[in-house]
Amino acid sequence: MLVSLLLLLAACGSAPAPRTSALDDDAITIASFNFPESVLLAQLYGQALRSAGFRVELALDLGARELVEPALQRGLVEIVPEYAGSALEFVAGQGSASPDERATHRALARVMASRGLTVLAGSPAQDRNGIVVTKETATRYGLRAISDLAPVAPQMAFGGPPECRERALCLAGLASLYGLHFESFVPLDEGGALTVAALQAGHVQAALLFTSDGQIDAHGFVLLEDDLHLQPAENVTPIVRTDALTRFGPMLVGVTNAVSAALTTEDLQRMNAEVASGRSPHAVASAWLAEHGLPNALE
Repeated sequence: MLVSLLLLLAACGSAPAPRTSALDDDAITIASFNFPESVLLAQLYGQALRSAGFRVELALDLGARELVEPALQRGLVEIVPEYAGSALEFVAGQGSASPDERATHRALARVMASRGLTVLAGSPAQDRNGIVVTKETATRYGLRAISDLAPVAPQMAFGGPPECRERALCLAGLASLYGLHFESFVPLDEGGALTVAALQAGHVQAALLFTSDGQIDAHGFVLLEDDLHLQPAENVTPIVRTDALTRFGPMLVGVTNAVSAALTTEDLQRMNAEVASGRSPHAVASAWLAEHGLPNALE
């Protein structure tokens, strides 16, 4: 399925793939981005929906937002567990999201409705982009907030996912709002093992990790305060195709919203740490659903 999605999105004028829409079957197709927490979220919502009687297919590790968002709009997938602020900035431009959770959710709902998409209830759980350094680097330069990086950034390599270079909420925003100009940028992964290893080895001196990442505490990294408020509200927020809601009915909304309502940032941090230690996202999601008395799909 993933290969078909990628081929279809990459095709420009070529013969269409045999399957051109997730709406061609009776399954709900849930996509994740290409980092572990997103895979975990797809498992949480997917397992809950399976236990409610829906047939669910997962398109895991599909890619960055630049790939996943078009896949959702074209009907190749039907649900994406998103992050409210980043999703809004991606479709509506820099500055469209704010730290205000309700305002960001309302704006996201408006802009997605015009694209045939419905924004479901946001979760209390948030995962923002975070700038981290090692404890040694923080002590050496007296770093507590992102603004403190200004005098030393020209001596530093910054690490992040490849798309970070152009993202308004990543390197581009650090330059425009904070005036940070690093010596170099090292493309790594989406808050994963490569980024952690590069920080530990000193290949980069500052890096992007997600604020709900359990590895920050596990490795003693210092999360710098976003003192100029670059990052908007990033509540976990499922976005679903409106035609899928019509097709599958209100139970889809009820089950999905129940999962969202129970999910906290602390839950994400704990589950992310479990995944980082080697436990499968499927098993971690199943245990969380059972713990909270929600539908699960233990196999």
